[in-house]
Amino acid sequence: MSRSAVFLDEMGVGPLWRLRQGAAPEAAEAALADVVATVDVAAPVTAPAPVPVPVAATPAAEAPAPVAAVPAEVAVVADAAEMAPVAVAVVPVPAAAADDTAWFDDAPAPPPARQLSDADIAVLDWEGLTAAVAKCARCDLCKTRKGVVMGRGDRQGDWLMLASSPSRAEEREGRALPGEQGQLLDNMLKAIAVDAGRDVYITHLLKCRPLDDAGQERLPTEAESAACRPYFERELALLQPRTIVTLGSMAAAGITPGEKPVRGKVRQLGNAAVVATFHPEMLLQDETGKAKARAWADLCLAKSTHARG
Repeated sequence: MSRSAVFLDEMGVGPLWRLRQGAAPEAAEAALADVVATVDVAAPVTAPAPVPVPVAATPAAEAPAPVAAVPAEVAVVADAAEMAPVAVAVVPVPAAAADDTAWFDDAPAPPPARQLSDADIAVLDWEGLTAAVAKCARCDLCKTRKGVVMGRGDRQGDWLMLASSPSRAEEREGRALPGEQGQLLDNMLKAIAVDAGRDVYITHLLKCRPLDDAGQERLPTEAESAACRPYFERELALLQPRTIVTLGSMAAAGITPGEKPVRGKVRQLGNAAVVATFHPEMLLQDETGKAKARAWADLCLAKSTHARG
């Protein structure tokens, strides 16, 4: 130890650190080679040269045994190994098979809805009546119909316009007397000071369209008329009209079975007066105007009867 070092050591201000002894560069390089060989990295990492590790000065008698320093290259390589991406096995997922509905062909058909009896229908409200008509299967017309046609209009009206059964257009639109037929009827009622949008209800005796085997319209059978009659009677009970105007000969005959209708004569159905006239579809096809003149006389009779009642 030099004189200056001894002097500073005696004063307690000796050197704070000194280079370790015994860590030869050849040993460091050998350790680095062993670590690199055991660590699989994608690319070599360049690191700065080894940095001497400072060690606090201690008295010579208490100095610990030299410890070999870990070269910086080894630490950098180890860190790179920890940060290296880990390969993850990707298991391909098979594509979803197309929906197979073959089982549906063999599935049993749902049980038919319970059909309401005449007594059940007689206590329905408007909403229940509409729902019952929509799913009715009381006769075979349910097998050929494209839809049902429920009545429309003012459910508290004094006037009831009654047709026999729905036409093709009515079945398609699900509405009684649509298009030109309805417009003509509105004009006819307006001519006798009746508001078609506020005081009139329009419906049919049958709610389904009767068809023959060739798909052509036909007259309803007695069984079909009887099966649908409770629906009309419930409409009548809920509505309680004062005047009924039948539209067409089939409606005039069907409203009171067994009684021959006569135009120009007032009949009674309960508390309601019944007057027969032509169906608007027939009036639209009338080129001579004779049917329209007779229809006007029928409406005037209905109006006067309604006023007296």
